[in-house]
Amino acid sequence: MGLTKLSTKYDDYAKTCKKGHLFKILAMDINKENYEEIGLPIIQKAGVAHKIDFREGPALPVLDLLVEDKNNHGTYDFIFVDADKDNYINYHKRIIELVKVGGVIGYDNTLWNGSVVAPPDATLGKYVRYYSDFVLELNKALAADPRIEICMLPVGDGITLCRRSS
Repeated sequence: MGLTKLSTKYDDYAKTCKKGHLFKILAMDINKENYEEIGLPIIQKAGVAHKIDFREGPALPVLDLLVEDKNNHGTYDFIFVDADKDNYINYHKRIIELVKVGGVIGYDNTLWNGSVVAPPDATLGKYVRYYSDFVLELNKALAADPRIEICMLPVGDGITLCRRSS
């Protein structure tokens, strides 16, 4: 079972899963139009739309409901987060309960325009500066979390993969 935000990146994944593998994806986005205009056409083309449970709205209330049900704990193989950076740490506190030991959590934008390694006096745009502290807080929390092993990839704006080890 995967909990993810859908985008065009899932075309190959969807095609692979169509071949009979058991899977289910719970996708969330604050804006249903993003899903309908970008993700859904690819998913329909791959023939796996029936395996997607899309929920529109803020992710935290949905995650709270999932965590509340102990039957969901440790049942997710993969969770990918590309959402509001000021809630990344709140997402981690919840999804760590949902992902199984050996499962993977991916966080997008963890280099945040290089701002996480920039000196304090670096010239950064207001938007980048504001979210930089939240991304840095997440990176520090992930590095200190004994339940995961992490690998930060300098791809795009940074992707951090976390394998749950305990």
